[in-house]
Amino acid sequence: MEYLVYISTAKKLMGDDELLNLLQTARIKNFAHNVTGMLLYSEGTFIQALEGEKEDLYKIYNAIQLDSRHRNIVLMITGMVEERIFPKWSMAFASVNAGLLKNVEGFLNPANKNVASDNNHTAVIMLKTFAETNKLSLSFN
Repeated sequence: MEYLVYISTAKKLMGDDELLNLLQTARIKNFAHNVTGMLLYSEGTFIQALEGEKEDLYKIYNAIQLDSRHRNIVLMITGMVEERIFPKWSMAFASVNAGLLKNVEGFLNPANKNVASDNNHTAVIMLKTFAETNKLSLSFN
């Protein structure tokens, strides 16, 4: 199984409704392709880790590259994993503008103490660093 982490800039700052729409679309596509991962958003910047079988993973990533909501997409890292880092999440997510999103399944918040807490995988470290730097409402401990 493979994983990748990319970072991108939103074409425009996104509100709760737009993020919720993006999340719902991503979950449907990811589930259909057996891809799991985590998406973080802060002030117009996305960082996302995705994992799955190579063909499915790159179908999703290629669709993201064509998505008009993203620009300046940079593939940060790719690699192999023996088992999923985010096995239960077709798309977990966290956002600084946590308004209505905090009630959506998969939203990560400080009360959730089990978010990859013992995982030192490079993808998780990148997500942790982004979350900490942007003071996201997310706890990995």
